[in-house]
Amino acid sequence: MENLKKAYIAGGCFWGMEDLFRVRPGIKNTEVGYIGGQNENPTYHNHPGHAEGIEIIYDPNETSYKELLDYFFRVHDPTTVDQQGNDLGSSYRSTLFIQDEQEKEDALEVIEIVNDSKRWPGKVVTTLEPYTKFWPAEEYHQDYLVKNPNGYTCHFERFGTFL
Repeated sequence: MENLKKAYIAGGCFWGMEDLFRVRPGIKNTEVGYIGGQNENPTYHNHPGHAEGIEIIYDPNETSYKELLDYFFRVHDPTTVDQQGNDLGSSYRSTLFIQDEQEKEDALEVIEIVNDSKRWPGKVVTTLEPYTKFWPAEEYHQDYLVKNPNGYTCHFERFGTFL
């Protein structure tokens, strides 16, 4: 367990992102929550500036940060500002919360690959924000689409791998 790493991403409604990532190879745990905003102890009804994000715990011997990013750019539209599907607002922005220089380098490299692929109709607008603190969302949001199989999601695999 001591070799596990954490990654923090946001790409629209956290339900759909979590549902797709939690079953990926090398993913040991996922949790949805709020990150990158102004208040402490945010809630669904009070999270100014926070994105709906995911904490991903993964085994770097089974998957890499770049592979996580590759999948991230395949399951949401990284070319829309503050929007995924019907969800609008900064809570639904496409953001990578960077913990160190290596993550930043990897993120910039994968973004360049995604842009060069021209698979998306526009350029990637995903922001790189410094990791601050991840606040877990309310329990009813955790594994929401497992609990509510017909619940809303706008996330799905759109392409094969970029890498």
